[in-house]
Amino acid sequence: MAKQRISYVPLEKMDADMRSEMERCQREGTPRPESSAVRAHVPACFWFFANSWRDIFKNGVCEHALKELCRLYVSRSVECEYCGNQRSVNAAASGAVMEDHVKDLLNFEKSTRFDERQKAALAYAEAIVWHTATDDAFWDRMYRHFSEAELVELGCMIGLTMGQQSWLRLLNIDHHQVLAGTSASMAPGFEDARALSDTKAAPEYWAKSKGHSEKAA
Repeated sequence: MAKQRISYVPLEKMDADMRSEMERCQREGTPRPESSAVRAHVPACFWFFANSWRDIFKNGVCEHALKELCRLYVSRSVECEYCGNQRSVNAAASGAVMEDHVKDLLNFEKSTRFDERQKAALAYAEAIVWHTATDDAFWDRMYRHFSEAELVELGCMIGLTMGQQSWLRLLNIDHHQVLAGTSASMAPGFEDARALSDTKAAPEYWAKSKGHSEKAA
C-alpha cells in the first residue's frame, strides 16, 4: 500500500466536541472518520468542512440526491478513490442514486439513466471540474432547471468537493483505519477492510480505468 502522507490525529488528542463529531462520522459516514482525523490537525479546518458539509451537502435548497450525483461525478473525474468508494445512505435509500447511475456518470449526456434536471446538474459539475467553456445556451439550460439559489449552492458544493477530493487523493488514506468497524456510507463491496481489499484487487475496479479517457469516449 502507498505510504500515507499526513497522519491521523488520535481521538485522545481531540477535545470533547471534536470527538463527538468523530463519533457521528463513525455512525453516519458523512464524512468518514479518516478524512476528519486528518483535518483535525487544524481545528478550524476540521470544523470548516464538517459544518459546510452539513449545511450545503446534507441540507440546503437543492435535493440531496442531486448533490450526491455531483459529488460522485467529481470523484470519478479527479480519481479520488477514498471519496469515490463512499455513498450517501439517504440518496441510496431513496432510490435516487443507484450503482447503475454511478457507472454512467462520466457519460451522463448519452445515458438514459438520468432525467434532464440531473443531466443539467452534471453538466454544471462538468463545466466546473473540466474548465469547459460556457455560453448562453449553457446558462439557458441551467436556468430552465435551477433557481439562482440552487445554482449558488450546487456551485459551492461542487467546488468544495473538487478541492477536497483533489487534495485527499494525494494523501493515500483509506477506509476502515479510524474508528473501524462500521460500514456507514460505504459503497457496495467496501463494507469492511477485507471487502475493500478484495474489491480493489479485482480487474474491474473502477479506479483502474482512466477517468479522462472515459469522459472523452
